[in-house]
Amino acid sequence: MKQVLRGVLVALVALLSACTGGGNAPSSEPRIVVTTNILGDVVRNIVGDTAEVRVLMKPNADPHSFGISAQEAAAMTTADLVVYNGLGLEESLQRHVDSAAEDGVPTLAVGDHVEPIRYSSGDSVGRPDPHFWTDPQRMLAGTDAIVDALRERVPDIDVEEVSTYADNYRNELRRLSDSMTEQFGKIPAERRKLVTNHHVLGYMAQRFGFTIIGAIVPSGTTLASPSSSDLESLAGAVRSAGVPAVFVDSSHPDRLARVLAEEAGVDVDVVSLYSESLSEPGTSGATYLDMMRTNTEAIVSGLTSR
Repeated sequence: MKQVLRGVLVALVALLSACTGGGNAPSSEPRIVVTTNILGDVVRNIVGDTAEVRVLMKPNADPHSFGISAQEAAAMTTADLVVYNGLGLEESLQRHVDSAAEDGVPTLAVGDHVEPIRYSSGDSVGRPDPHFWTDPQRMLAGTDAIVDALRERVPDIDVEEVSTYADNYRNELRRLSDSMTEQFGKIPAERRKLVTNHHVLGYMAQRFGFTIIGAIVPSGTTLASPSSSDLESLAGAVRSAGVPAVFVDSSHPDRLARVLAEEAGVDVDVVSLYSESLSEPGTSGATYLDMMRTNTEAIVSGLTSR
């Protein structure tokens, strides 16, 4: 029965594509659906022109809360592979991933393959941290997992071409990691202290020797809200640590960060990062590599400019 339903969905998606200018016939290429735009960029670099890649999350969206259309949900159930972050990141989307898997669609939770760490503080303590992309070495492991899934679960993919594209991208990731190590080396050890809008830089901190002082929203998700006591506690930690900057995601208002600065009674900069999402094409956070380079420069500047 599920095979019949899947066949109906394939026909429906093809019809919808034709009605919206997508062509008169379905593509013969393998179809990969990716949930987040960060992983979407990575997958596109790995597959090149060997597959059609559809990314569900729009630029500057929040991976914890973005929604999808009925057509996008249908595309997931007819894909050759669904790639998602996992580790609880796509809170509003997980039911669609689970539904596709139940219909027999191969799925890959990349976060399960990168040696995830767990939150050590806040209301998410003990849960896996899904923000592994802030460590390019973790993204290397993620690249390997994606390549393995393509080889094992997408029989029509050109394995040799994928291997070539993947090798090139791995080299880019290694160069990124080396560059970040060099750039962060400019920050004195006693100034490698981070305050963010929520717990998002744990992997980066572990890889490059930073200390997490705290987060404005003491949670691993943007869907939580801080209490007045949370802000008061963090303000005290900021004063004690002498933190010169607070880092917030570019897709979220920085009002709470500025409230924190006022609560702390100190002059701290509020610095924007591309921590949760890529930005529009042509901007400084349009690709994963660009995002990481831009964030590195912003963090170095924020922690050394005073």
